Amino acid sequence: MPKFFVPSGNVQDEHIIIEGGDVAHITRVLRLSVGDTVTVCDSSGSDYEARIATVEQNRLTCDIISKQKCASEPEIKVTLFQGVPKGSKMEYIIQKTTELGIHEIVPVKLARCVSRVESKKDEIKKLDRWQKIAEAAAKQSGRGIIPEIKPFMTLDEVVNASSGFDLFFAPYECEEKQTLREVLLSKTDVKSIGFLIGPEGGFDITEAEKIKKALLPTVTLGKRILRTETAGEAVLTMIMYELGDIN
Repeated sequence: MPKFFVPSGNVQDEHIIIEGGDVAHITRVLRLSVGDTVTVCDSSGSDYEARIATVEQNRLTCDIISKQKCASEPEIKVTLFQGVPKGSKMEYIIQKTTELGIHEIVPVKLARCVSRVESKKDEIKKLDRWQKIAEAAAKQSGRGIIPEIKPFMTLDEVVNASSGFDLFFAPYECEEKQTLREVLLSKTDVKSIGFLIGPEGGFDITEAEKIKKALLPTVTLGKRILRTETAGEAVLTMIMYELGDIN
């Protein structure tokens, strides 16, 4: 059954309000009407089975039949800090990591980023586009939340933000000893993880030194160097598998 997301404020006692473009999809594409059931998520990890009660042009009112915690949401919250790649690669990264269970994605401005954001207007436009991609991927994959695409950060801001996670690390092609598994098993009762992926060409020397100076662990991902658009989903898959979310 297709899933539709609504703001938590649209869940009111025994009813759910669906508004906007989803109304047209429900009534015109799926051809559902009064009496039919839909699955609605409150964007906070709860799913509702609801029956359509009234249909208006841009608004549906649904009666709640049942509520349950979304079974597809990981227990651990993982944030990807992604050096912004060129072209449409960021869209691919957002789509695939959303499918795999990412909690948040933060675009990061690094020295070797080919893609540049020239103005605040361009930044807002990109973030809006990327958020829509995350929403579509969340619907397709049955997520209980829509991962948030956060505002752009610099490396200094990432370093400052790293202290807010139970674990934080950066895959680095020049790291030869410390493995991702060793870092993941270094702490127990981990609830949040952040990791930083470099852009095409990886981190430059100054950035690598700044990461090490901040005492952020760097990890090797093995003998092969991954592309920036592959690394994030690969690391996320490893995290989910190691911590038991993927069996």
